[in-house]
Amino acid sequence: MSAQFQAPPPAPSSAADLPRLTRQLRPLPKAPVRIVHLGLGAFHRSHQAWYTQQASDSADWGIAAFTGRRPDAAVALAEQDGLYTLVERADEGDSFTVIGSIVEAVDGADLGRLTALVAAPETALVTLTITETAYRLGADGKLDINAPDVAADLALMGSGTGRPATPLGRLVLALAARRDAGAGPVAVVCCDNLSNNGTVARQGVAGFAQAWDPGFAAWIDGNVSFVSTSVDRITPRTTDQDLAAVRDACGYRDESPVVAEPFSSWVLSGEFPAGRPRWEDAGALFVEDIEPYENRKLWLLNGAHSLLAYAGQLRGHTTVAEALADPACRRAVEAFWDEAEANLPANVELQIPAYRKALLARFGNARIAHHLAQIAMDGSTKLRMRAVPVLQAERAAGRSGAAAALMIAAWMDYSAVAASFQDPLGGDVAAANRLDGGERTKALLAVIDPVLAADAGVVALLEGLRGTVAGHSAPASA
Repeated sequence: MSAQFQAPPPAPSSAADLPRLTRQLRPLPKAPVRIVHLGLGAFHRSHQAWYTQQASDSADWGIAAFTGRRPDAAVALAEQDGLYTLVERADEGDSFTVIGSIVEAVDGADLGRLTALVAAPETALVTLTITETAYRLGADGKLDINAPDVAADLALMGSGTGRPATPLGRLVLALAARRDAGAGPVAVVCCDNLSNNGTVARQGVAGFAQAWDPGFAAWIDGNVSFVSTSVDRITPRTTDQDLAAVRDACGYRDESPVVAEPFSSWVLSGEFPAGRPRWEDAGALFVEDIEPYENRKLWLLNGAHSLLAYAGQLRGHTTVAEALADPACRRAVEAFWDEAEANLPANVELQIPAYRKALLARFGNARIAHHLAQIAMDGSTKLRMRAVPVLQAERAAGRSGAAAALMIAAWMDYSAVAASFQDPLGGDVAAANRLDGGERTKALLAVIDPVLAADAGVVALLEGLRGTVAGHSAPASA
């Protein structure tokens, strides 16, 4: 279900002369829908859809992908019969592959189609890239039923007349249709950047179901497995220049290409009661204990990304490659990695030294314009998984945790000066920034972790690091 292009054809006189990418132009067969995906975006298309296409049994596994907040991505992709070009961007050049594993691209608001597909006995998997914030878990790790969007969905669903707007509400409604159809067990595979994300998905879905219909929650417990995953592939936003590159190289118009680095990784742990594609054919790894792999990725890759996002922008940089080229940012990343590595198991399978070396090469790929402003969004959620665990572990071991704390301090500084600060708790952040001195730092830390905010030593550490990033030399990991 793929087509690769090496030598570019002669360029036509203008883009208007080029045909649009469709299955008529590239006659890739459509597999039957057996996977329903929530969160149609660039990362899903560079990662899970790519893995599915590489599986030796891909002819049996089509994906129906639903958008989240807006229908735009589905509209554009539907006009191309689900086809799009994956541009793998390496230092030495680009390669172009047409991906055909998405056989339906649907507006997420189309609940009729969503419930019909999830309720179909042929459907074996529901995969999720709905972003970290969509699970709406509180500090206790359970669904926050008082979150305004969750409460609104529960009220609508309780009345029996409303249409849920949140990904959790839509998924619960669709799973209820599967129960009613007697379609059997199904696996929910979370692909968001969350520690123990299968458990997070279970808590969100089961909590929503319990608040709506306790009897249905019992059905979920017995019929829905929640698979944890660690996903990894840098996928920046597509630009007009990327569209032009595809036109020039491939000789057609693609309004929905995806650019990604050549590297990809997928580690999964859990049960697939109705089957799954042979993702291992593309290098996916199935393990019993996923936590070390999750932490390796969340701390070393995502943690460094967050540190670069805040420190880099404070120092005037716009992309990951630019920030990493700054010696001060590079030292800060290396210091944080030292702290993180000290709290990962000494497991030869994790290959930490090789992983760190590969990350430096990946981050330094200047042809991947991974914008820091994009990474910086939703920091209050991300830092709970990327900085807080390392800081807690360092403090518990009697060390300062200064490198992990610097990431949080840089976020605090960034929150006060960013022209566009996007965060699910943006109101709380703004209120904290109106306070003075140590109280401001304490209030900002409470947004991320109230327990740490009650530790005077941690607050003092952060207060000392505030404002140091612009002229920063990485603190010693003592």
